[in-house]
Parts: sequence; structure tokens; C-alpha cells
Amino acid sequence: MANTDSFIEEVNEELRRDRLFRLFRKWGWIPILVVIAIVAAAAWREYSLAQERAASEAFGDALIAALDNDDADARQVALSEITPTSENAQVLLAMLLAGEQANGESAEEAAASLRSIAVDTGLPERYRDLALLKAHMLAPQDFATAMAELDQLARPGRPYRPLAMEQQALLHVSNGDPEAAIALLRLLEEDSEATPGLQQRASQLIVALESGAALQDPAPVEDTATDGSETATEDEAGAEAPADEGEESPAAESAPEQ
Repeated sequence: MANTDSFIEEVNEELRRDRLFRLFRKWGWIPILVVIAIVAAAAWREYSLAQERAASEAFGDALIAALDNDDADARQVALSEITPTSENAQVLLAMLLAGEQANGESAEEAAASLRSIAVDTGLPERYRDLALLKAHMLAPQDFATAMAELDQLARPGRPYRPLAMEQQALLHVSNGDPEAAIALLRLLEEDSEATPGLQQRASQLIVALESGAALQDPAPVEDTATDGSETATEDEAGAEAPADEGEESPAAESAPEQ
């Protein structure tokens, strides 16, 4: 009886082995394919990261080489020849190029470059808003157009809304409407999105506008030149003034008697 049970168990074990072997021959390629896919995906990811890293390093080296030029025109030419490798690189390159154009007294050209970025719908909104705000600060357009641009940037939820409101207030001041500027600045004082520094600037502007002070200092008077000329005139007058009666000049005292 025991030998019969042992024989039956051996037969069942052989049957299970045969069934497992058949299953492995039929479906064993699936786990092997999964392992190969995982390894290939990991290798491709590492390759892609290495390519992006190399492109970013090349872009950074090109920027450094362009900005190392001492001549402003050479910097602009070198920056314009660089090919951006990503959206972030495109915006950074445009900002640097606009800064060089503005430093080279080409504010209108710099603003035009930034406005071309602002209309590119393929870029994220925060980059387009930043380009438009910087373009306005470099070369503002007429009052109606500039206010329309700033209204777009000052909508709720936009990333640079407080800064756009500040520029709107300054635009109202330049247009001769301090009341509208003060109303905007009071809203900015209570805006939770505004930074403490921006709120402080708003408070200072309100005080200045309510007191009737000008926001821009007048052209400095050339006190140094005036004082210098007056001093020189006084010196010349003192040098040419005749000596008091009874006093002889040093030249007369030192002259030998004939």
C-alpha cells in the first residue's frame, strides 16, 4: 500500500513538471520580454538625460563665451547666433539679448524682441507675461495701448499681477491722473500677493502723490560749476583789486631801487 502511494506521488510530480515545462515553453518569452523592455527603457532614459545635460552645458558655455566679449555689439551678435535648446533656454536667451540691446541704447529694439516672445502661445504664460512686462518697462507705448497690456497682466491669477498694478499706477501719474494712481496703490497695499517691499513702495508713492511731490527729481543744478565760477570770479576780483592806500604790493617791495 505504501509503495502504491509513493508511485502515485512520483507520477503526479512528473505530470506537474511536464505541465510546467509546457507552460514555460509556451509563455516563458513574456517575462523575458518584460525584463528586456525595462532594461531598454532605463538605458534610453539615461541616454536622454545625458543628451539633455550635454546640450544644456553647450548652451551655457555659448552664453558665457558670448557675454565675455568686451564689445557690446559683439555680445549682441554672439547671443543672436546661439540656438536655444529648450523653452527655458529660449526665454533666457531673449532676456539676455534684450538686456544687451537696452544697454546699447536700443530700448525700442529690445522691447520689440520681448513683445515677439509675449505673443508666442507655445511658451508658458509666466514667461510671456514676464517678457511683456519687461518690454513695457523698457519702452512703454501710448497710454491706451500700454494700459491694455497692463490690464491683461493685472488679471487675477496672473503671476506678475502686483507689478503690473504698480506700473498702471505710474502710467496714471505720467498721464496726469494722480487720483486713479492712488486708488490703484491703495488696492496694492492690501493685496495679499504683493511682497512687503512692493507694499512699502506703494505706501511711499501714496504719501508722495497726496503731498503733491514729483515722482522724478528735477534735473540737478550744476552747483559745482556755479560755485567754481563764482570762486574763480572772486579770486580774479581779489587779484585785480588795487592795493589799499599806504600799502605796497609785494612786487613793489621786492623791486630793487634804481
